[in-house]
Amino acid sequence: MVSASVQEFLRRANVAYTVFPHPPAFTAQEEAAVTHVPGRDWAKTVICFADGQPIQAVVPADLAVNLDALAVLAGAATIRLAREDELDWLFPDCERGAMPPLGPLYRQSVFVEEALADEDRIVFNAGTHGDAIVMRYEDFVALTRPIVGRFGQPTTM
Repeated sequence: MVSASVQEFLRRANVAYTVFPHPPAFTAQEEAAVTHVPGRDWAKTVICFADGQPIQAVVPADLAVNLDALAVLAGAATIRLAREDELDWLFPDCERGAMPPLGPLYRQSVFVEEALADEDRIVFNAGTHGDAIVMRYEDFVALTRPIVGRFGQPTTM
């Protein structure tokens, strides 16, 4: 079930979107696979702290965040990944690791990897590991006003 705050945020935004339940999955790659969504369309939300402020870095499921490139894009002197315990207080209404890339809802800036901006649609966690939201990318942009740039890199195994 989509978190109440996410539902309300989307309702107030008045944009078209679809929620679809899926078998529980806990990594972006698994979520893309169980939902039959190409990895390039599944938006993985990575929470970072840029100069002490939480920001959302959104990359396709098959990419990782290059922190150096993100720091340049964000104009930050320091950047780091958020710790798991920080996710609990930043996203109290979400299951850990299932944060949606809806920065304005959480008073966070959104940075989107350019590769996602090339797609017609975007699919992302709805606050749980068993629900996803799909919407047109242009509606996502209208909702989140992201800063788009290149900061994704191939994941290392």
